[in-house]
Amino acid sequence: MVIAVSGRLKSKTQPVTFDALGERRRNISGTPKLRAEIRKHYERGFEQYRLLVSTNQLEYYRMKELISRHLTKNRAVVLDIGGGPGAYACWLARRGHIVHLVDPIPLHLEQAQRASQAQPRSPLASASRGEARHLEFEDRSADALLLMGPLYHLVDRRHRQQCLSEASRTLKRGGLLFASAMSRFYPSLLGFFRNGIRDKEFFEIIQRNLRDGQHRNTTRHGQYFTTAFLHHPEELKNEIQAVGFKLEALYAVEGPGWLAPNFEKLWAKRVLRERLLTLLRAIESEPTLLGHSVHFLVVARKRT
Repeated sequence: MVIAVSGRLKSKTQPVTFDALGERRRNISGTPKLRAEIRKHYERGFEQYRLLVSTNQLEYYRMKELISRHLTKNRAVVLDIGGGPGAYACWLARRGHIVHLVDPIPLHLEQAQRASQAQPRSPLASASRGEARHLEFEDRSADALLLMGPLYHLVDRRHRQQCLSEASRTLKRGGLLFASAMSRFYPSLLGFFRNGIRDKEFFEIIQRNLRDGQHRNTTRHGQYFTTAFLHHPEELKNEIQAVGFKLEALYAVEGPGWLAPNFEKLWAKRVLRERLLTLLRAIESEPTLLGHSVHFLVVARKRT
């Protein structure tokens, strides 16, 4: 693992300081480890390219659009927790922000390092191995914090609350939280529109999703994702507010746009892509349609 500080890459064995934040080293030996099946899923390495293909392109475009709408401060200190290979972290760094990426997967950190090196004029401030429930940053040190994966891989509500409490601790008063979650109804829509109900095993997965939001891939099919918790929109809002955040917005990121027939051809044509985006923006906060999205994005502010 490597850590990038002020644009220079250093080995973890070398002394490292965080001038912008001040690093708080804490004993995290009691922290529950990432589930083995989740780790194995991401060690396959596909996450580096996932947002660049198929309907994931819509997710990436819309997430950036929504974050940009709210993160208006110049040169903000941003923590990207569970930031993976650095797609959002590197994008934010290119926009002039001071970005610290944290992820539990060593491969993701290596990929984030390479992505950071590829943009030498706007590198990541740091990339370090860590856990969303125990962050090694000082209190009230960040202007914004991204949780683009932890909330759906922490399947126990208690652990999600711990993650959100850590986010609140590290944010400055008035700081912004951008938290992504997956829709409880996404697998059912896959069943309806992608012939998922033809597979008895997947149909059983869908039934559990609807019952308690717990997604478990009991098959050998990697495309059926890995262990996750799928939120109902109201449940997500309640969890965010329970730790004291003020909810500013809840968006359907892809809305029903990911279900568009021949999506790749539609997305490749500028005029049709803009029409799709125009419709999604018009319904992005419509309560009766939120569940049709693959992902939600919560924007919340730490109370002053």
